[in-house]
Amino acid sequence: MSSRKVPFGLVLALLVAILPVTLAHASTAPADSTAPAAASDSTVTPPAPPPSEPNASEYKSEPKHEAAKEKTKESSKSKAEAAKASKEAKKAKEAAKKAAKKASKKTEAPAPAATKGTVNPVEAAAQPGTMPVKPATPPQRVQVQHILIGFAGSVPGKMISRSKDEAKKLAYELLERARKGEDFNELVAKYTDDSPPGIYGMCEKGLEPGPGEYPRDGMVAALGNVGFNLSPGNI
Repeated sequence: MSSRKVPFGLVLALLVAILPVTLAHASTAPADSTAPAAASDSTVTPPAPPPSEPNASEYKSEPKHEAAKEKTKESSKSKAEAAKASKEAKKAKEAAKKAAKKASKKTEAPAPAATKGTVNPVEAAAQPGTMPVKPATPPQRVQVQHILIGFAGSVPGKMISRSKDEAKKLAYELLERARKGEDFNELVAKYTDDSPPGIYGMCEKGLEPGPGEYPRDGMVAALGNVGFNLSPGNI
């Protein structure tokens, strides 16, 4: 082998030996040979997150929005029901107040049935003929005797200290005593706030009053209404 061929062979051998290394190195290098060495670092870049679905935030917010809307609706309904209940309670309270007021008026001015109930014990012990009986024929003239039981401020010129309730109580007590047979003249003399003997004559409306008589409509209504509806001897 000549001296010129030896070096050429060596060169060829070196090229052949270097080529796989170069190729192998090239296969592990990044595509861009101009990138810095740090690009071949073993750190793996995580894959990019998948693109979010369109209107995902809207889908998530819809349940919250619907829940808030439903809650507001329920709250408004509860408030309306509470207002309605309050209004009904107020009406019931006013109705109860009116009923109590009406009952109070009835107590202050009892109806005939209530008065009759008050004197039931008196009726059981009443003397014959003392209980009120309406005349079969309405009278044109009557004569009545009464006991006036006043209360403070009810009789001009009289210094009366008893209350209205006390006067009412005393009146019923005297009614009971009179129906049981006590002398009416004596009760008049002792208890009346009028002048004894408290006897008045009255004539029906439209008639000319006789001696000692007064026209019915010229007297207090209670005296005329009671007097013309009693038979002689009734109390």
